[in-house]
Amino acid sequence: MLKEIIDIILHTDDALLAIVSQNVTEAYIILFLFVMLETGVIFFPFLPGDGLLFSAGVIAASSSLNVWVLYVILIIAAVSGNLINYYVGRYLGLQIRRSNNYIIKNHIMKYMPQVEEFYRKYGGGAVIIGRFFPVIRTYIPFLAGIVKMKRAVFFNFTFIGALAWISVFLLTGFFVGEIPWVKENFGLIFLSLIIITLIPFIYKIIVELIRQRRAKKKPVKI
Repeated sequence: MLKEIIDIILHTDDALLAIVSQNVTEAYIILFLFVMLETGVIFFPFLPGDGLLFSAGVIAASSSLNVWVLYVILIIAAVSGNLINYYVGRYLGLQIRRSNNYIIKNHIMKYMPQVEEFYRKYGGGAVIIGRFFPVIRTYIPFLAGIVKMKRAVFFNFTFIGALAWISVFLLTGFFVGEIPWVKENFGLIFLSLIIITLIPFIYKIIVELIRQRRAKKKPVKI
């Protein structure tokens, strides 16, 4: 299976198609592992995510790979990965707070209040939006665990983010991936989807910055 995994990293479309044609069950397992590891282990941010989902959707449209079975499997993988990453972050966050190490106390802990404040204000949006950015989606749940974001809140936004991410890329690949224009302009489509998804998050940040700026300018009553 190691050879297949390396092939998927280097030649996603061809390798995935070859695996599906040989053993569809193995294809389900490998796709599950890829999504879970990319989102669940901080050492695997280099694994293909968006392109893999899109390719899986395209292949499911013309092979024995069932897109709806795959849809459920990949949502479970995406949610499981985030939860693993979150709980690892919670454990390490506890160790960091207890540590007497000079570097940790003086160079890491001093940034903790800012990170906690960010997750308090924008954590839900970050968990959802982070899904659409390679590398970032690997570390967002980890940091959420470190700052002890509320479990129920984290799980809810994790599920929404996983549902949105899998739906956008897997189902886009399945329904329109074979259209030549889509294949040729996937990069542009991908960028457009990210921009559209970012609009509410950016709007919220801008409104908050304006509110803070006005609060600073407001004269103090004596």
